[in-house]
Amino acid sequence: MHKIILLLVLIAGWSAGPVAGGQAKPVSEDPVLEQRVMHLANELRCLVCQNQTIADSQADLAVDLRNQVREQLKQGKSEEEILAYMVERYGDFVRYRPPVKMQTLVLWVGPFLLLAGGMFVLLRFMRRRRQLPESDAVSQKRLDEAAQILRSKKDGR
Repeated sequence: MHKIILLLVLIAGWSAGPVAGGQAKPVSEDPVLEQRVMHLANELRCLVCQNQTIADSQADLAVDLRNQVREQLKQGKSEEEILAYMVERYGDFVRYRPPVKMQTLVLWVGPFLLLAGGMFVLLRFMRRRRQLPESDAVSQKRLDEAAQILRSKKDGR
């Protein structure tokens, strides 16, 4: 009985096809409209997934945003108007490639500043370490003195 149920589950899974992934499936019959929707969807970040565009995401919010883009395009709005609407509603973060401006400057310059700061600290640490006297190293003079003391103790026994 268990084998039959397992077989039915496998057949049902096989017939269902692959799990939805990759780019979203077109909803509209108009291929030009769908191309424009997907072009815009590649410019907008999924607010749930955060490192996927809404074109790549299958999250409910991404599907809703694609539908909003589709409806606004049907209403005759331009791509710039739709992007402005999304930015007004969700902030610059909704743009997959946010524009360079004062509010987003840290996002664009921050990684380079951190890298430069890390390099500065590392170079300074290495320079200071080179300038410190080697406390672990024993000079040849000190080794000769120690050997002489040991010989004199051995001879004086």
